[in-house]
Amino acid sequence: MDEYRWIADALAGEIAAGRLQPGDQLPPQREFARRNGIANSTAARVYKELVRRGLAVGEVGRGTFIRTADRPIEPALAEPGNAKIDLELNFCILPGQAALLAESTGKLLRSDVMSAALRPVGVSGTPGIRAAAAEMMAREKWRPNPDEILCTGNGRQAIAAAIAALVPVGGRLGVEALTYPVVKAIATRLGITLVPLQMDDAGVIPEALSAARVRTVYLQPTLHNPLGVTMPLSRRDQINEVLCQQEMYAIEDNIYGFLGDDLPPLAPGRTIIVDSLSKRLAPGLTVGFAAVPPLLLEQVASAVRSGGWTAQHFAIEAATRWLTDGTAAQIEAAKREDAFLRQKIADEHLGVVAGERRAYHRWWTLPEPWRAETFVAAAARHGIAITPAAAFAVGPGHAPNAVRIALSAPHLDTLALALDTLAQIARSDPYEGWDM
Repeated sequence: MDEYRWIADALAGEIAAGRLQPGDQLPPQREFARRNGIANSTAARVYKELVRRGLAVGEVGRGTFIRTADRPIEPALAEPGNAKIDLELNFCILPGQAALLAESTGKLLRSDVMSAALRPVGVSGTPGIRAAAAEMMAREKWRPNPDEILCTGNGRQAIAAAIAALVPVGGRLGVEALTYPVVKAIATRLGITLVPLQMDDAGVIPEALSAARVRTVYLQPTLHNPLGVTMPLSRRDQINEVLCQQEMYAIEDNIYGFLGDDLPPLAPGRTIIVDSLSKRLAPGLTVGFAAVPPLLLEQVASAVRSGGWTAQHFAIEAATRWLTDGTAAQIEAAKREDAFLRQKIADEHLGVVAGERRAYHRWWTLPEPWRAETFVAAAARHGIAITPAAAFAVGPGHAPNAVRIALSAPHLDTLALALDTLAQIARSDPYEGWDM
């Protein structure tokens, strides 16, 4: 590998971690070369690479300074145009899945049937999709009323509508200290402050929720993203008690729930349950669902309308067929087996770690002296995309020294090769051969 790019990766990690601040001046190139035992020409290439990525700026007669990045940091060794192994996003599409979905939707393409799917549809969708969604979302001792289900374009839109309905501009939303990054973006756009809630191995700590002084909380109790853990029944009961005592509302993200245990939802009557077909089937043609308590139904429906988050009629008709003819159930069962198999591969290469063996993602605490940002850059050298803990962290303080690895997208052989490469990187010394 090119030495200057390796050094640029490490400097990028220092900048991302805050150890090099905007405005800090880098030493003259000759001094940098001497400190790190490299050629002057290599030092010049390092500085040029930092400028190319928007991480530094050179000022004639003054030197080179760290600047605030106005675009995402580019991995040093991920050459433009090269395909990469995506362990950053979860989008599992199984072999043969497309044929199953196509067969199921074949009748929808007839002109007489298609004519109905071309018409607009409201936030309630159709009676057929509501009934099918209620059956899909049903859990032990709980089944939503079909008339209390709203449809959106995807799960993200359902989450956004629920937050917009329950939290006013300038308000506060409680979230797990590590949370779904999209929620962070939604909160920023809606002018909402996120309040991080301390967690342990069972999920949010009840005392932390009780002390948070929020009216609404967003939680992922089943196969939490990024940690991959599931809140046990005893902890759910404790959280429910706090929700009821303090008259809080909850938004429960159950997007990954189809992979986990059949556990009851949080505090029925005080909780909006969000689900979708993005992970169950595929993100390319999906529908989002929100099961809403009666007192909040019109409030959330209004948020869906004003946000422009209504589902498309064609997607609703396709989803109705998949959910009612057994296609969705068949794919879900296959994905549960696939997720377990991929976790076994991760165990073989990364070692056994905390978290369930049903999730499509793995939370990996890195060995010393690696830091998450530097490790992500090093992985990118090998064309592997992973996500640092900082993407999920909420609030002040340092993010855990960990990464999330999405397991669902690559072929199994490719996944094994990528995980083996990550394990080899972790065993190496990130600072061997030079001194910052």
